[in-house]
Amino acid sequence: MFYETTKRIIDIIVALIILIIFSPIFFIIPILIKLDSPGPIFPETPPRVGKDKKLFRMYKFRSMVHNAHLLLRSDPKFRKLYEEYKKNSYKLKDDPRITRIGQFLRRFSLDELPQIFNVLKGEMSIVGPRAYYPDELENQQKVYPETKKYVQEILKTRPGITGYWQVSGRSEVNFDKRVKMDTQYVREKSIIQDIIIILKTPWAMLSGKGAL
Repeated sequence: MFYETTKRIIDIIVALIILIIFSPIFFIIPILIKLDSPGPIFPETPPRVGKDKKLFRMYKFRSMVHNAHLLLRSDPKFRKLYEEYKKNSYKLKDDPRITRIGQFLRRFSLDELPQIFNVLKGEMSIVGPRAYYPDELENQQKVYPETKKYVQEILKTRPGITGYWQVSGRSEVNFDKRVKMDTQYVREKSIIQDIIIILKTPWAMLSGKGAL
């Protein structure tokens, strides 16, 4: 109880600090997105799986072409890319759907800034496991059946903007290793561990190897 209450207080304080510090960027980025490519500021993507398997909409600045999520799964010209996407634990190194401004946003994890509103709403935490798409969780557990027990543990807590695996390797970590790292975080949860991850995150952002 102490951990959950204290963690929630830290979430709100850190989210508000980020909102204040990055407030000018919240005005600049939408303008750059609109100038760079047609489409909404926030991408139209399926909901993510949150705590206790509750679905929620994750807020992110659009870093890809409009309807990128749907195109990858339905457009025949992206069929090979989609297979590669699934094979590589739902990650692509050279994704043709990413826009010019999107490359910059992703390089420094600025596309993830709006997730602080998910934190303020109580859907996410500053630190926690990755928030997965429902189809991603389903397909990856078929590829790595031994991860099912880990996923069940992970879904007992709120997903995070940043986390243990993000500051330790990010997209270079495949699903099976990622969920084991997230499970280790959940099992060893502590305020000190959260603070250490938060302190490591700015460097991970600047180096391009971590999420916000």
